[in-house]
Amino acid sequence: MVILHQLNTFAAMDHIQTPSPPITPPAHQECLSPALPSPNECDNKIMSEAQNRQPSPDRASRSSFSSIRENESTLTQTFTHSKVSHLDVDEEVVDDRTPEVTPGPSALDKINAFNMIQTQFRPPVTQPNSRLRGYVAPADSFQGWKGIQVKGKLASRSFGDLTILNNVWGSAPKAPRNVKIRPGEAAIERLPAEILSAIISLLVLDIPPNGVSRRNIDLMSLLLTSKTLHFATLSTLYSQITIPHSRIFHKFLTHIAEHQTLGTIVRRLDFCHFNPSQLFSTAAERSLARNLTSETLLRCLDLTPNLQEFLVQEHIDQDLSADVLRKLFLGLERMEALDFCGCTSTFFKDSFTAIVTPDWPAQLSIRRLSLHKCLTLPSIVFETILPRLTRLTHLDVAGTRITDAALMSIPYTARITHLNIAKCKLLSARGVIDFLANHPAAQGLVYLSLATDARSHQLFDVEDISELLPVLPKTLKSLSLKGSKMDSSHIDLLRPLTKHLEELSVGRSLLLEDVNRLFVPDETDDVEKQLEWVPHTLKFLDLSDFWGNELDLVYLFNSRCAIMKAFSAPLEVVELAEDVFRRVVKSSATLKRMGWRTSEVGSRGWMVRQKSQDPSVPRDDGSRGWKMGAEAWGMRKIPVARAEVGGMYGSFMFGRKL
Repeated sequence: MVILHQLNTFAAMDHIQTPSPPITPPAHQECLSPALPSPNECDNKIMSEAQNRQPSPDRASRSSFSSIRENESTLTQTFTHSKVSHLDVDEEVVDDRTPEVTPGPSALDKINAFNMIQTQFRPPVTQPNSRLRGYVAPADSFQGWKGIQVKGKLASRSFGDLTILNNVWGSAPKAPRNVKIRPGEAAIERLPAEILSAIISLLVLDIPPNGVSRRNIDLMSLLLTSKTLHFATLSTLYSQITIPHSRIFHKFLTHIAEHQTLGTIVRRLDFCHFNPSQLFSTAAERSLARNLTSETLLRCLDLTPNLQEFLVQEHIDQDLSADVLRKLFLGLERMEALDFCGCTSTFFKDSFTAIVTPDWPAQLSIRRLSLHKCLTLPSIVFETILPRLTRLTHLDVAGTRITDAALMSIPYTARITHLNIAKCKLLSARGVIDFLANHPAAQGLVYLSLATDARSHQLFDVEDISELLPVLPKTLKSLSLKGSKMDSSHIDLLRPLTKHLEELSVGRSLLLEDVNRLFVPDETDDVEKQLEWVPHTLKFLDLSDFWGNELDLVYLFNSRCAIMKAFSAPLEVVELAEDVFRRVVKSSATLKRMGWRTSEVGSRGWMVRQKSQDPSVPRDDGSRGWKMGAEAWGMRKIPVARAEVGGMYGSFMFGRKL
């Protein structure tokens, strides 16, 4: 069985020199494609490469340039932060090397193998002298069922021990029947194409490995297995293309130029892991290589007519020319998701301004649009594009120059579920409240960020929050009021929201005693009202607007505060301000006794509840459909494509200040 540790995009190009373009495979013909080598040659090639290459690194050891990604562990809110690309393959936590095989075991070898597992006969208690009734069990000296601690997880090798035990007292296994399977008739090959593609798609990794060495060698084995698996793998391989550096982009472009049918399979181009300095130390060297330029990028878009998702970030905004942007917005009929996260260069701004004209079509196909932290785009861009997004569902314009007029110009036919208008200084409190209360497109919101940095800007005052909270929809799962001015009267308005919210970021001027009222009924309430109390659904609470001594740590760890208590569950994560977090870290022993720990990445820090050791308690990995692949809590950027968190997007989502 081929074990595929990674299925990154188009990596087979590192090994396939001239693959044939995909065609409809015959139902039952010879096993191998005419363009592929013979079975013996395939086996020899794969065995040779397997002996000469290093083992594929585990996913937990990979990271991307300046990336923040969620760590694959059982701990909540844990991340891997990398400033420089690297591939950790030095540490060997478990020795899984295959032992050397001798030509023929001697009699002494067989005896030693038998003695590895000693057994003993145990007679029944009622008839200790009987040899007819009883059972055979491992001896007291049995050393199996080994539990090896590997980076916080248990790696069991008990299967091998059971196999030896079975060989000791079990019956000899029956020899398998020599059934000859004709080419194309293996069980996995007879699966429907939809099921086979779904199985292979489970092996896709959204986070690529680093380095410029060969990749996806295991996937190469799958491509060489049979015609059926070859074509099913091609469909998955080319549907989502991740570009970690410009050489990969050059290989991909060359490949689809030679086999243009492959370009029709591509549905996503993802540059969020792109590292401009991985191959070249300066921008001048990169430009001389001519691997990724505005011309080659435009040619790539011409060769991928069915593209639906295009994700870029600040490291390639110099390659987003007016022709490229025009092609993305107007030249691809199936385009649904665009992400220009952090693109702020003058070239990008001028290119965007040049294509925005009144003669655009009345409707665009874009459903999900992110201009997160595109600080330099003028307001005319939003006032031109937003009225044409008739099917809009995701909009992230955090930190941009969007205006009230542009926000209200969103068509009534849109159905926005995710809206991020954090730090938009040209928006007014009145315009935002009117939009949320009256606009038909905003009545099904699931994620809403109205956050601001209180040090430099305040969008909502006390009266605005009092007017805003009652009009928010019951569909909300995440709400950020960070930077708003609040008081204790807002707790009664927030309480109904906490019965369906999973994330809540509160604003300034509250006391910790006020926040505590979200988790327990008031002591002054009568008994009947306390019995009718409905528990909250919060998983994440943001207290980062409590600066310095505003967060009373004495009260937080006091028995009167419910936030840190076990009965405050399902609350799992509490975010703190930087200065407060540094003080809490010094009390890690106290936190541990209360069942909590600390976690941090970038400029953000959290208190995280320890996982329960009770197996009857259901596990929650934090994944939700509305989080689009993320598992951690408190994301500050809206994803427009369903994928694992990593690369620069991970940094914007979880590692940076607002």
